[in-house]
Amino acid sequence: MKDTLQYLFDHKTLGKEDAKLILQNMAAGKYNEAEMAAFISVYLMRSITVEELAGFRDALLELCTPVDLSEFNTIDVCGTGGDEKNTFNISTLTSFVVAGAGEKVAKHGNYSVSSACGSSNVLEYFGYTFSSDSERLKREIDMCNICYLHAPLFNPAMKNVAPVRQSLRIKTFFNMLGPMVNPSNPGNQLIGVFSLDVARLYHYLYQDSEKQFCIIHSLDGYDEISLTGSFRALTRTTERTFVPGDLGLDLVSPADIYGGSTVEEAASVFLRILEGKGSRAQNDVVVANAALALYCMDESSGMERCLERARQSLESGKAYNAFKQLIAHR
Repeated sequence: MKDTLQYLFDHKTLGKEDAKLILQNMAAGKYNEAEMAAFISVYLMRSITVEELAGFRDALLELCTPVDLSEFNTIDVCGTGGDEKNTFNISTLTSFVVAGAGEKVAKHGNYSVSSACGSSNVLEYFGYTFSSDSERLKREIDMCNICYLHAPLFNPAMKNVAPVRQSLRIKTFFNMLGPMVNPSNPGNQLIGVFSLDVARLYHYLYQDSEKQFCIIHSLDGYDEISLTGSFRALTRTTERTFVPGDLGLDLVSPADIYGGSTVEEAASVFLRILEGKGSRAQNDVVVANAALALYCMDESSGMERCLERARQSLESGKAYNAFKQLIAHR
């Protein structure tokens, strides 16, 4: 690692295979925490390259425990995190709205590292127990239209890196990797990213896959559609900047989508929205993200129809029913 660090400190970059090997060595416990922290810190001072990101991704995909959900046409709704905005759990709520609309969701997530409450934190708070049992996950997605893949269960090799990430408590390149290493390899993905630079990296890599995808970034820094301003959406065939009015929605303020500073506060906001007690701004943000997820799965249906489906899922209680069924399922 000493030679690698010196190489990187000289402003050089890694090739894909070298990046892959280093992450494999990190997972195998070949480096101490100080060495791993120094390595991670390199990418806090400069941008990661496509080759480096691809190598890190390939390492994690090879190391993960796969789960076969190929009998379903699934979508993952997942953000990189790291935007430091402390919104409520938009991507998790979006997942239940998409499930309530009748689509199959294989939600990949983890505990929070750089914000108050991640998707795993909020689901665990409500009593959901994580599992890597493929038969249970298949039953969940069959009966509830959604299953949840708690990342550490499927990538146990990353346990050596977890303490370093927790100590740093800031976004690192591991945030960028999370959405790309869903162990079920869903055919569709809505991916929120914290910067346009990361959006470009993702776009390059995802165009080389067979997935239907939509990468979103709010231009004021959110890794999801925040409706606090314009947002960029990149698919395989299009790249466009939207304003909320393009979706027939109003502009909202950052305070409208604040999720609280504790898991308890975030869980309270989460449940209120699902129960139909959310504010108009909260509901609109969830509907906007869910509509983009539905559009990702079927562009031919048109955005207006996708907005209608998302709104109906949330306001009819179907999204809440999907949540209750998943929490109750064992």
